[in-house]
This record gives sequence, C-alpha cells and structure tokens, in this order.
Amino acid sequence: MLIGAMNHPAANPIGEIRWMAELKLDFIDLTLEPPGAATWRIDAKAIRKELAATGLKVVGHTAYYLPLCSPFESLRRATVAELKICIEQFAVIGAKWMNLHPDRHAPMHDRRFIIERNLQTLHDLLPTAHECGVGLMIENLPGDFNSVEQLGELLDPIPELGLHLDIGHSNLMVKHNSAAEIVRKYGARLKHVHLHDNKGGAADLHLPLGTGNVDVPAELRMLKDSGYNETITLEVFSADRHYLAYSRDVVQKLWNSL
Repeated sequence: MLIGAMNHPAANPIGEIRWMAELKLDFIDLTLEPPGAATWRIDAKAIRKELAATGLKVVGHTAYYLPLCSPFESLRRATVAELKICIEQFAVIGAKWMNLHPDRHAPMHDRRFIIERNLQTLHDLLPTAHECGVGLMIENLPGDFNSVEQLGELLDPIPELGLHLDIGHSNLMVKHNSAAEIVRKYGARLKHVHLHDNKGGAADLHLPLGTGNVDVPAELRMLKDSGYNETITLEVFSADRHYLAYSRDVVQKLWNSL
C-alpha cells in the first residue's frame, strides 16, 4: 500500500514533489488545474524527471469543476478537449490512471440527461486514453454519485472505467458511510482511494484522520479485506503539514496491524 498527497493547484508541481519526498510519501496525486498546475503552464517532462529523481510515483487528478455534462455543447466539447490534453500530459509524466468527477450541474434537466451527457463525455475521451495508455476512473461525489446505484449508472455502461473511491465523500449526505457497499459491488474496479475525515452532513472538511467521525480503522480493514493494496491519497488540507504527517503515520500503523 502506497500513501501520497495532492499538490496545491496554486503551487509549482516541482516544489510540491520535493516536499512530499522529504515527508517520505510514496506518490503525488497530481491535479492538473490552474493557477499553478494548469496543463498550459506545467513542464510534463520536467515533472517526470523530478519524479524519477525523488522516487515518487504519480496518480492523475483533474479539476472537480469541469462541466462534463453541460447543456451547452460548446462547453462540453471544450471540457473534452481540455481533458484530452490532461490525458496526454499524464502519459508523458508517467501516470497510469486519471480521475474524473461526474458532473451534475445542468439546471432544469433531469437525471437521465445528466447521465447521458457524462457518458457521452467519457466515450469521447476513451480513444485518447487508449492511445496514451492512461486509464480513466470516476470519483464518488456527495449527493448525486455516492451510492452503488448512482455510480452504477456510469460504471455499468463502460466496463473498462475504473473506480476512484473517496472515503471522506462516502461519509457525506448519507445515513451511513457508503464505502463498504460500493467496494462490495465494484471492488474489482477499484484503482485509487482518497482518505480524509469529516463530521458527516454536507461539509467536505478534509480534516486530519481522527478529528471527525469517519471510522478510519473500519474503512482500512474493509479495504484490506477486499484485497486492495494500491494507492491511498491523504486529502488533509492544512497549511501545517504536521497534520498530514500524523495522518500518514496513523494509516501506516493501522494498515500494518490489520
């Protein structure tokens, strides 16, 4: 099992890789988004060189606010074009998987429209993904894509689409954490995990582990019992990296004890 963190989008990715290596993390969850890590600002070859120098691995991440299901076809096509660039950049950098966030922002349109537009965008991206050797995975999101049934609307029609499980998200806007149910159904397609704490409800707080009500030991046990042994990103968003280092130690200790 590998533990990593996400770069700050306002910072230079090279500097982010260096402090993650100093913190003895295993990989960077590299999000390509403005202002500091946009596809038109980064040097993909330099990033790959820095990863090789530090020994860090990489997982691909994209901006959560891209309009994959926009009713404006010109905007949806622009999203496809930007995501194709992300795929190409990640191929150069060396990422094998890139995440996508299902879009649900289409006012006055029903869910059928939202699902069909998301699927259309995914299908538009697949040829580039195949050509570049980068797999696509979708992340569960609170509210609209956070249950087996909701995620199945995208996963079932595209068998090669991977699952990116965010355990913090699976604790939001639900009666109980939905992570275990999702893994029971789609564990064979699980490619990457995000882990952070919160207090339920609707607030995506990204707290250090142990400061909210996510049952971290139970969720890690569930992952290990499922056979998962890949990448876990600690999405602990604090300027003080002590909290990230502490959360890293918590995961390492718990994982080794299971």
